[in-house]
Amino acid sequence: MSAEHKGPDADILIVGGGLSGTMLAVQLLRLPGQRRIVIVESRSELGRGEAYSATELGHTLNGNAARMSVDPDDVDDLTRWLTDYIAAGGWPESDQQQVPVAELFPPRGIFGLYVQQRLAEARLIGERCGSTVEHVRGEVTDLQTNAAGLRLTLASGEHLTGRFGVLATGMFAAARTPQRDSNALNAAAVDPWDVNAMGQLDPQGRVLIIGSGLTMVDAVVSLEQAGHRGPIDVFSRHGLLPHVRRQPPTWPDFLAADLNIRSTRQLVRALREQCARAAEQGIDWQAPLDTVRVHIPRLWSQASDLQRRQFVRHVRPWWESHHHRSPPPSAHLLDRLIDEGRLNIHAASLLSVGSAEAGQISISVRYRGQDKATTESGAALINSTGIQYDWRRVDRALPRNLLARGLIQPGPLALGIAADAGGAVMDAEGRVSTRLYAMGPPLRGLWWESTAVTDVALQAKALAARLAAVSNVPS
Repeated sequence: MSAEHKGPDADILIVGGGLSGTMLAVQLLRLPGQRRIVIVESRSELGRGEAYSATELGHTLNGNAARMSVDPDDVDDLTRWLTDYIAAGGWPESDQQQVPVAELFPPRGIFGLYVQQRLAEARLIGERCGSTVEHVRGEVTDLQTNAAGLRLTLASGEHLTGRFGVLATGMFAAARTPQRDSNALNAAAVDPWDVNAMGQLDPQGRVLIIGSGLTMVDAVVSLEQAGHRGPIDVFSRHGLLPHVRRQPPTWPDFLAADLNIRSTRQLVRALREQCARAAEQGIDWQAPLDTVRVHIPRLWSQASDLQRRQFVRHVRPWWESHHHRSPPPSAHLLDRLIDEGRLNIHAASLLSVGSAEAGQISISVRYRGQDKATTESGAALINSTGIQYDWRRVDRALPRNLLARGLIQPGPLALGIAADAGGAVMDAEGRVSTRLYAMGPPLRGLWWESTAVTDVALQAKALAARLAAVSNVPS
């Protein structure tokens, strides 16, 4: 690429071409001005990333179409696209959900098609203004900054230069991410989304799953689609399952009406009061809970580190199970398996993973309320512990090198990386970069909720405006 340009290879280099990086490119292409955008992504397709590369129809979004638009200015964007897609013969299985299109929970693979189409449309808009986007397939292993911009090093040994860079690395799924000092689980485990691998298991064998969140839900769906019909035992510290997502009526925004609610204790008390009022009126408790979502960035950012730690330690498991809910089709599957006695949920902590012998793998767990360890064995083990947000534990070249160079520092509570409110990355000395930015899951510590489609869409729009302003100024 460098030979084609006298200056840098790009005005804006985006590291990662999943949802975050692709939506940032979409927003940049829609803005006036000429800019060269390069997305470095190891996958063959943009717009999918870890979450939307799923190919099984059973792996669906955990939000209905009306909640999952990638356009922050048009909440019905996905609903209209999905309506047209179904009318053209796509996803014929959608009629099994027997609800209006806005209430459908589309497969994640189909959602990836939607994102890709929006990128294709944005490319055409950008061309009219002279803006371009290019996909360079590769893995970024290192990054250096200087007064003029930044330089990326790829695993191939190639280099790319740009005036500005964005870390849109997406989520580090624990099941697919090498982690320092904790790789034994992954070495012994089956990928939660690998239906083909699960098809090779004994269909009647006992499967052990570590973690009981939404990754576990995906794993159970994968097992079912692979033809597994044996017992499944799930182990997590609190033994909490995600609640099923329903479609409750609207509820007054009680947090907007009372800005004095600031601490975790105040929030929990007020939310319980609101849920009790809803119950008295025969309204689903999810209605008042759903009003909290828009206030989480404000509440989290204004909280002290002590209050954040209290939330993570005492409230997080219940927040996750109540807020990050399961799509109805998947929840119905879990309910059926529980009723059949095939799926059992245990409150227990994983202590160690044993070796696989004679087609069996063993783990050591400590059940809640017990002091002694118990050994459990099964035909297969699945790591469903969710997302690794602590970049210090991610054993990949880019996080290691960025931390070693002092170009980044861990975010609050070691969640993601530190940045200012506009996404400009902070280095190890607390200096705010004028060249390097971040968005999406890397900003978990800054906003707490920074992974959902709506979070990413809003961040993409705001960061695109900021980048457009600085990139229009000559270096």
